[in-house]
Parts: sequence; structure tokens; C-alpha cells
Amino acid sequence: MEEKKIRLEKSKFIDSLNVAVEGFIYVMKTQRNMRIHFLVAILVLVLGIYLDFSKTDFLFVLLAATLVLVTEMLNTSIEFIVDLMKVGYHPVAKIIKDVSAGAVFISAVNSILTGYIVFSKNFTINLEKGIQQIRQSSWHITFISLFVVLAVVVMGKVITRKGTPFRGGMPSGHAAFSFCIWMAIACSTNNDLITVLSFLMAVVIARHRVIVGIHDIWEVIAGALIGALSTALVFQILR
Repeated sequence: MEEKKIRLEKSKFIDSLNVAVEGFIYVMKTQRNMRIHFLVAILVLVLGIYLDFSKTDFLFVLLAATLVLVTEMLNTSIEFIVDLMKVGYHPVAKIIKDVSAGAVFISAVNSILTGYIVFSKNFTINLEKGIQQIRQSSWHITFISLFVVLAVVVMGKVITRKGTPFRGGMPSGHAAFSFCIWMAIACSTNNDLITVLSFLMAVVIARHRVIVGIHDIWEVIAGALIGALSTALVFQILR
């Protein structure tokens, strides 16, 4: 009797494991973002092994990558539940989906910051210099500038309540990032040709947002000013 009970428990455990694996495989097959997250996680972990990360660093990277995958799976489950229960459009259903997608976004930002901290630590020789090293590296300052611009753009759209974080609304995110990159190049190089070409490219991207009707001229101008001025300010503070 006891042996039969043990076999039954083992069978239930195996069935549960199969169901869990099938759920993971289903998300991998059907969700493009999940495949991207999984591929990036594998590449980062393999690179971590190659660079001989310490156990603590590797654990931080592993936890950050796992958090992204888990939140992506939960987001998919929540979307299916909402689609199953709702009849037609409902504003609460949209809020539920937006919040679950926001959880994925936060976990992704966390993974980027974790990866940046860990990889910059392992790629550099003298970590003790800290701020000194950041000031000497245009890459570090540019990375910080991009995050500052992202934060300002998202906050601007939250305050004005126009558009989505990545499409439409005040200010234009594309214009902000384009002029952020131009200003980073202008502050990092003495090559006038590269500076002018990058400026023209930023103008072309900003102009295209107006032509296709996604933004009006003032939203694009606001985005350009945010991108350029925020980046210039970061370079002035850290340089």
C-alpha cells in the first residue's frame, strides 16, 4: 500500500513537471518577446561564464534574467485570462493588461541596469576609481544620458496624458533619442563631419515623425530639446 502511494506521488510530480515544461514551451513558441528575452539571457549567461564572473555577480545576472522571463510568462497568462473573461472592450481590461506589461518593463530595466553594473565591473581593471572612470568614458556617460532621456520622455507623457510611452504624444521619444545620440557624439568627438551628419540624421528622423502624422511639430521640437539639453547637462556634470 505504501509503495503504491509513493508511485502515485511520483506520477503526480512528473505530470506537474510535464505541464510546467509544456507551459514554458508554449510561451516560447507563441510569444516573440519571450524568445528574444530567452536568447538574450542565454547569451549573457554564456558571456558571464566566459568572463569568469564571481559567484555573486553571476547570481545577480541570473536572478535578473529569470525575473524578466517569469514576468513575461505571467504577463502572457494575465492577457489570456482577461481575453477569456471580457466581452468586448472594457477600460478595466486594458488597465490590467497595461499594468502586467509594465511589470515586464520594470523587470527588463532592472536586468539592463544589473547587466551594465556587472559587465562594466568585469570589463574594467580598476573599479576603485568609480566616478573617475565614468568621467573618462564617453560610453558610460552616453548610457546614463539615454536613461535620463527615457525617464524624462516617459514622465512627460505621463504628465500630459497624451500618446503611449513609445508612440505619439508629448514629447516625441524618437526625436528625443535621436538628438540625445547627436549631442553625445558632439560631446565625444572633435570630428565636425561626424557631428554634422549625426545632426542631419536626427533631423530626418524627427521630420519623419511629423510627416507620417504620429507627432505634430511642437511635440517633435520638445523631444529634440529634451534629448539635446538633457544629454548636454549629463556630459557637463560628469565631464
